[in-house]
Amino acid sequence: MKKPFIHALILCFTLMTVLSACSSGNSSKTITFWTPLTGEDGAFMDQLVKNYNATNPEIKVKHVVTADMYTKISTVLSTGKDIPDLAIIHADRVPGFVKQGKLEAMTGIMAAQPELKEENYLPQAWNTGNIDGVQYTVPLDIHSNAMYVNKDLLAKYGVEHWLDDNNVTVDEMLELQGKMEEGQYVVNDALIGWVMLAQIQNLGGDIQVDGKPAVDSDVFRQAYTSVKKIADAGLMTPFGEDGFLMFQSGNVLFSTDGTWSSTAHAAVEGLNLGVTNIYSVSPDKFTNRSSSHLFAMFENEKRADEKEAGIGQFLEFIRQNSMEWAKAGQIVASKQVIESPEYKNYMQSFFTSNDVQTQSLYIYTYEHYPYIQEAVDTYTADLIRGNIDLDETLATMQKFVEDKIAENESSGAK
Repeated sequence: MKKPFIHALILCFTLMTVLSACSSGNSSKTITFWTPLTGEDGAFMDQLVKNYNATNPEIKVKHVVTADMYTKISTVLSTGKDIPDLAIIHADRVPGFVKQGKLEAMTGIMAAQPELKEENYLPQAWNTGNIDGVQYTVPLDIHSNAMYVNKDLLAKYGVEHWLDDNNVTVDEMLELQGKMEEGQYVVNDALIGWVMLAQIQNLGGDIQVDGKPAVDSDVFRQAYTSVKKIADAGLMTPFGEDGFLMFQSGNVLFSTDGTWSSTAHAAVEGLNLGVTNIYSVSPDKFTNRSSSHLFAMFENEKRADEKEAGIGQFLEFIRQNSMEWAKAGQIVASKQVIESPEYKNYMQSFFTSNDVQTQSLYIYTYEHYPYIQEAVDTYTADLIRGNIDLDETLATMQKFVEDKIAENESSGAK
């Protein structure tokens, strides 16, 4: 009676050992790839990964969309367990991660894949991953603020000439004060925080001075004062209203959202659509506040050399075959893609149509930029509508950023 039972136990144990070994072997043949792409862009990335895996690489890629990714990255890095082999991070995160020693340089990847080099990518996207001469990332895209145009309304109000120089100014917008039909507006407040940060560049300023945050400054004060004129004139969509949908319903001349919104706008029947640069407080300069999705490897002693070789092959595939990403409304970073005739079919190709346009794509890489963006996003809508005092609020924003920096430096986290 005992022998069959013992034999059964031995058999079960053997099977578990084999299954465990198979499981381990499978994981070694899979590149775990985390992204924060929780929107529709996640589906486009799924397709890119599927296209790569269809080439039958020795090590396939598993795309894992990870909500609240930066929090989860912090957790796995602290425990040393379940660290992804590859991830997509935003450009403004690179300096902090590098300072903390959390990113592995792409040196080996680039040596194995010689076409993964600076001259094959948009310069802003490539440079965001370069810290002190070391390349820590390979870019996927630039995603930018964009200003969509209702061409019919532009003609209705006789202001098509505003687009002659591709620089619509605040002063030009003010020309329509008191001239618009009730319920129609010049511009909405979509991504208004991004719009404001563009004005800082248009005015020749910056968000930091000598490495210290500079929000409570004359250039921020001038930017808010200038843009507030649009709201004061009744030309901006009302506070609390969904300006994005108001644009799609045909009641707003300009919508200041993102390149990725082109697919949603283009799907609206009867919307005669165009695109141009974000409006400017200056007649001499326009800026489109941008960011970049970057491929990065977090430090992980357990990552095998074979996986790094597989990562390099995947990144080279993406460099050559990322037209799928253009369908998501992104400005693809690979020059091979954006210089192809097919890419011109996508609305965001406007932003790389010449050197001036490409240079307008400004990516903030200041180490503490995420805190400044948070402060700007929190207070801008109320500031522009005059709901809160400008001087007091800029002081509050400055303290908010400084407190965040102190809090995170004391905890040793980003």
